[in-house]
Amino acid sequence: MKHIFIINPKSGKGRKAKKFAEAAELYLKQNKLDGYVYRTTGPRDGMRHAEEVAKTGEHVRFYSCGGDGCLYEVVNGCYKYPNCEIANIPLGSGNDFNRLFGRNTNIDDHVNGVPVKLDLIETFNGEVSINECAMGIDSEVCAKQADFKKLPFVSGELAYTLAAIKIIFGGKFTNRFKISIDGEFYDDDDYLFCYIGNSRWYGGGYMAAPYAMPNDGLIECVMVKFPKELMGSNPLQLIPLLGRYKKGEHVEWDFTTIKRCKHVKVESATPAAVNVDGECAYVTEREFKMLESKVPFVVHRGSSVLDMIK
Repeated sequence: MKHIFIINPKSGKGRKAKKFAEAAELYLKQNKLDGYVYRTTGPRDGMRHAEEVAKTGEHVRFYSCGGDGCLYEVVNGCYKYPNCEIANIPLGSGNDFNRLFGRNTNIDDHVNGVPVKLDLIETFNGEVSINECAMGIDSEVCAKQADFKKLPFVSGELAYTLAAIKIIFGGKFTNRFKISIDGEFYDDDDYLFCYIGNSRWYGGGYMAAPYAMPNDGLIECVMVKFPKELMGSNPLQLIPLLGRYKKGEHVEWDFTTIKRCKHVKVESATPAAVNVDGECAYVTEREFKMLESKVPFVVHRGSSVLDMIK
């Protein structure tokens, strides 16, 4: 099996990536493994390279070394090819998908990890999400989060919180969504957001779907309506709710609904932000479809969830 480490050289503001790339090259040499380190050169380069290698048919394990964006690219580059496995080594500031498995950057633990089949969510033009999709205020925040990440000493979690406050003060905190679930109309109302999850966290540590598992064959659809009675016309009332949302306590709100399903369609009266594993765009309609047991994902040695997820 070939071992390819795809590294985003800007991860951890560049310092972590450089040090890790050197360690990976040394590990391959010392252990006489067939493989190499590939440093991405720009957006979607990791996706392009992964697919180029995957098409050869050779048995290969890709190690996504960066943040959730790097993982998104590696997954989309090779998920269609059964000869590929994916491991995820967290070097970014968020690494939300990795939170379920435990943060571990030890190369040997990933090389000796156990591949398990995980689900994916198909979104648009054949691209997929391994972690989450969302529409609404949280996706508006995601679109702005990257600007704050560029600031010194600002982590993924803090960047998300700062972006959220900016969006709230800017007044863009609700969308009119028409939502259909598993082919049937569900609701047409004002929503703060609709989270379509394969796993639990996003935004640098916000637990949007506390019960989601990426191998159960189901989308965890978390819909939070705009609470008119609670908020009135004062958007600042949203700020105290952020802390509870981060902990996953929003599932207890009477304006939150959770549906476990295979297919979700969201239509918006006006262009709304959509977030797919951190990749953001503005749309008026988007569909999300469950792809069961689609990709072999390597759970690193020592992960506390290995027995639960096998």
